Amino acid sequence: MDGNKTFPSDFTFVGLFTHSKASGFLFSVICATFFMAIVANGVMIFLIHVDPHLHTPMYFLLSHLSFIDMMYISTIVPKILIDYITGKGTISFVACTAQYFLYMGFVGAEFFLLGLMAYDRYVAICNPLRYPVLMSRRVCWFILASSWFGGALDSFLLTPITMSLPFCASHKINHFFCEAPTMLRLACGDKAIYEMVMYICCVVMLLVPFSVVISSYAQILLTVHQIKSEEGRKKAFATCSSHVIVVTLFYGAALYTYMLPQSYHTPLKDKIFSAFYTILTPLLNPVIYSLRNRDVAGALKRVIARHRGTCSVERK
Repeated sequence: MDGNKTFPSDFTFVGLFTHSKASGFLFSVICATFFMAIVANGVMIFLIHVDPHLHTPMYFLLSHLSFIDMMYISTIVPKILIDYITGKGTISFVACTAQYFLYMGFVGAEFFLLGLMAYDRYVAICNPLRYPVLMSRRVCWFILASSWFGGALDSFLLTPITMSLPFCASHKINHFFCEAPTMLRLACGDKAIYEMVMYICCVVMLLVPFSVVISSYAQILLTVHQIKSEEGRKKAFATCSSHVIVVTLFYGAALYTYMLPQSYHTPLKDKIFSAFYTILTPLLNPVIYSLRNRDVAGALKRVIARHRGTCSVERK
């Protein structure tokens, strides 16, 4: 056996808290972001579940997007916070493999779901009369199942290949979680098969859903251009703007991480982009959808009013 290879053992994260002066502040920001993301997505799921006005295909898909956001931020951030509190940055090979598997599954499911949600907006604007048929309950469940299948396939393909690579003597991960490009840099030996599978998975996971988004919104723009009334155009753009913002933020950071050649990557840039779409985006998604959506704001007001009404009746 080569002397520069070792059997899998514990890895050590360099992490985000590299500067002692700013580490306390950064810890507070990440901690607050995590809890706000959990609460905001939880509230979104609750409102969509209890308010009949939100029992539509778009909000059905949005509730599952919130669930995915809650799951994949929970696979990363708690470990970051615990490491800071305990002063340790180690993770076992098994835990790293589990984190990698869950992260790739959840983030892959979100890639596909965001892409397929563009189809919902396309049908709503370009074929409104056929919307109940083209976005039936069965179609919604098919979109959801396809997203989860795509994420699971991504995990089951990449995890065994990545974690079976021989890792060199240094087990120091210059990152804050077990992400694919970072783990690849630690590995030694022949990486050709992994790089080929990784490239294929990235094309399927990123470019295919992104092409669905582009083609859907191209048709939407053509349809909106034909609308004569200014109010009609504004209403059409309002229904799509939230999704466009979320897609741009999420796909933009992910395209850098997974599609840009390794020569353009640096550890600092990787941490910034990864933190953006793994920590910040799960908070931004419900915030963007709630702030730019009257239906969600209306649902929140109705739930609060209903709660106040119940409290006043109990007092009497």
